[in-house]
Amino acid sequence: MCRILASKEGATQEHIIADAMTTTEWSQQPGHQESSLSQSIYISIFATASARAPLVRMSPKHVVFKKVSRDKSVAVYMAKRDFVDHCDFVDPVDGVIVIDPVQLKGKKVYVMLSCTFRYGRQDMDVMGVAFRRDLFVVTRQVYPEMQDKDKLTHTRVQQKLLHKLGDNTYPFFFEFPDNLPCSVSLQPGPNDVGKKCAVEFEVKAFCGEDQDEKVDKQSSVRLTIRKIQFSPENTEVAPFADMTFEFLMSEKPLHVKLSLPKETFYHGEPVKANVEITNSSSRNIKDISLSVEQVTNVVLYSNDKYVKSVAKEETDDSVPSGTTLKKEYTLYPLLAYNKDRRGIALDGRLKHEDTNLASSSIVKQEVLKEVQGMLISYKVVLKMMASGMVGSSEVSVEVPFKLMNPKSEPAKDSEPDDMVFEDFKRAYLKGVFYGDDDESPAEA
Repeated sequence: MCRILASKEGATQEHIIADAMTTTEWSQQPGHQESSLSQSIYISIFATASARAPLVRMSPKHVVFKKVSRDKSVAVYMAKRDFVDHCDFVDPVDGVIVIDPVQLKGKKVYVMLSCTFRYGRQDMDVMGVAFRRDLFVVTRQVYPEMQDKDKLTHTRVQQKLLHKLGDNTYPFFFEFPDNLPCSVSLQPGPNDVGKKCAVEFEVKAFCGEDQDEKVDKQSSVRLTIRKIQFSPENTEVAPFADMTFEFLMSEKPLHVKLSLPKETFYHGEPVKANVEITNSSSRNIKDISLSVEQVTNVVLYSNDKYVKSVAKEETDDSVPSGTTLKKEYTLYPLLAYNKDRRGIALDGRLKHEDTNLASSSIVKQEVLKEVQGMLISYKVVLKMMASGMVGSSEVSVEVPFKLMNPKSEPAKDSEPDDMVFEDFKRAYLKGVFYGDDDESPAEA
């Protein structure tokens, strides 16, 4: 074994580590005994070879997502699937389309970016009320090209793809308007079939004689993307609620204060709530519970409101008459604890496994709330029972807060050293049903 290691003196550090692991496994075989001197020799040679081994650095790779139509006439390549609203600007949607002139048979190629609000299944139209509304649609002709490729190329990734994929490659570029909502959907139940309530974004490439003719599914590509929002600069505001309750036949009141350490929490971060109860009343306080409630307001077509508890803690704490309680509670609003619950709002669609609870809605100034489709908000709710000689009554206090993704620096438009092509598809969750025009696992 000493000779083997010595012969690999110029090997990479990864190979040496693998050899060391093999040596350990061999030394642990039944019946094998090894002297301390042999172990010392192994360790010495391993350390010498590791010190001399050059550190091999892997070149950075840029993942590019692709999707090809069934008849192979068009294919779409995009560098990302999630686009961030940074509050002051939104990431543009860009990519390239590769065409097969033989399959096109003289037809034109178009690419479309759309934002759609869905409220129920498409076959549930009642009295002319559509359950689907396009909030934003823009279509552009890609082939034959209307402008020179250089004028339509905005990023270095596009330049790299144009060079790599050949002459039949054409770029496209879209910018989001300021008034569009972010991707959000209501989680369906395990047995729900058909479309759910959602705000969805889609990139679609198709061919035809003109952009208004019926799209042939065989020669079209549909890619569901997400528009997500990051938290704005965090403020120093610590939200709180301070309330006093008076009861019948009680000379003194009950004082309750609920406070949070900050206004904005990030997805995956525990929410810590501070509770202060001063019970000067004649009643006894028991059954204290705290919860994080997600409030979804459907502001388009209807005024439906969905209130769902996404985290809850029920305690045995009590505050007898004439005593006080000061305690910190921790709540965990996570999608992992709510995956089977119908009506929970998510960032994007449930078939995207890389999602989370919906972020709090931030409506920009001079933007109509109705255009947002759905508005999401969160609050911590403290509840308790005040029991006395003349009955019991529930007391509740609530404090609003924001649940969002942490703000990150805008991605630098740097040229990748290498590219890796990956099929444009999401991980599919078991038990979720999709509509006919969804990206099904067979199509992805």
